[in-house]
Amino acid sequence: MTARHGALVGKTYCVRTFGCQMNLHDSERVAGLLDECGCVAVAEPEEADVVVFMTCCVRENADQRLYGQASAMVSAPEPPSGRRVVAIGGCIAQRDGERIREHIPCADVVFGTSALASLPDLLCEAFEGGAGHAVEVDTEEEGRPFSTDLPSHRASPFHAWVPIMTGCNNFCTYCIVPHVRGREKSRTMESVVAEVERLVSDGVREVCLLGQNVNSYGRNIYGEPRFAELLRRVGETGVERIRFTSSNPKDLTDDVIAAMAEVPAVMPHLHLAVQSGSTRVLKAMNRRYTREGYLELVGRLRAAMPGLALSTDIIVGFPGETEADFEDTLSLVREAAFSSAYTFIYSPRPGTPAAEMVDDTPREVIQERFDRLAELVARQAFEANQLDVGSVARVLVEGSSKRDASVMVGHSEKNQTVHFPLPEGRSAADLVGRVCDVRVEGARTWYLRGALEGEPR
Repeated sequence: MTARHGALVGKTYCVRTFGCQMNLHDSERVAGLLDECGCVAVAEPEEADVVVFMTCCVRENADQRLYGQASAMVSAPEPPSGRRVVAIGGCIAQRDGERIREHIPCADVVFGTSALASLPDLLCEAFEGGAGHAVEVDTEEEGRPFSTDLPSHRASPFHAWVPIMTGCNNFCTYCIVPHVRGREKSRTMESVVAEVERLVSDGVREVCLLGQNVNSYGRNIYGEPRFAELLRRVGETGVERIRFTSSNPKDLTDDVIAAMAEVPAVMPHLHLAVQSGSTRVLKAMNRRYTREGYLELVGRLRAAMPGLALSTDIIVGFPGETEADFEDTLSLVREAAFSSAYTFIYSPRPGTPAAEMVDDTPREVIQERFDRLAELVARQAFEANQLDVGSVARVLVEGSSKRDASVMVGHSEKNQTVHFPLPEGRSAADLVGRVCDVRVEGARTWYLRGALEGEPR
């Protein structure tokens, strides 16, 4: 904290996050900055002098959620200091800049995706100079540190997000991310490994390596992708669990597959977004792989890691999608044998090429296709989970169930949600952050349930 930030000392704050894992990581850095300035975290926006909304703009519903929750601050009770500052950060802030106040007049501070470090100054400016003046939006990161250089207030003591790169060079026709996060920029391998080593020494057991396309990690600084080498180096730090996201299929090489299979800490789960099962639609999306190429890649992955759980993203209703295109998607879902999938109805994003594409498909047709896909995904998820009944799942325990404090919840190595009853004589605090062996006794569509075996570790 500097003398300049004295106006923030003792102020209460609350951070609300919409969107992807990168936004979650950025929120932890925002909280870390505010902690360093002498602010105090509170649970609810109504209790806060400073309310920060970290935003995503990949889909339209994120906009609507932000507008609703931020606008509600106008009628919220007076905060402890008598003056509330509302800050809007992240991708929507980057996209809209000053224009965000057309939707959220109460926004005092607007800061873009590469302006996290400027937030304390912007907040002080708002407290001292009144509303409506503090805006900083910039995708050019020259001279700016990675957000990883900022202090962090992690949500979990045993899990950490570790960005390895920012931005994206792919320019899928439906995606706004390259326009709000900028072009690919990788951290050095040494800085990533050093951060993971520090996290391990701090008690972190699981890291998730983050990037818009982790498979192209290192291209801008080493002249070629070096993600496979990074996986091996991170695996040598002693961290127990490694996950990563996101992976573009076009850049997932045999060397990366080999590293995934070789490094014991890499978890047997991969999120590999396909978006569509139609080669024609994939070309219109500028995804730069075919249906056949994707399925061939899935075959190589399963040959190297027979127990791999595969999840994906799928867009329904992309402009021009026909019934035949959609049937190609359904058949690909079956052939790839996804254990889970995130499904979305296409949402046009202003400024993207797809937003200019004409489409006369009735909304009810798109909704009916979406419902068919959701039904297939749910059925496959249920069937995939049945295969684990009777096995032992190694679960990193995250806490108690929100519905029942006597039930513990965590995730398996394959990223399945697992429930098990708190054994008699143990407290929840004894198990949180520990790895537990859970004998799977039953399986539902979206979770497993079982009983603890042996001692937590």
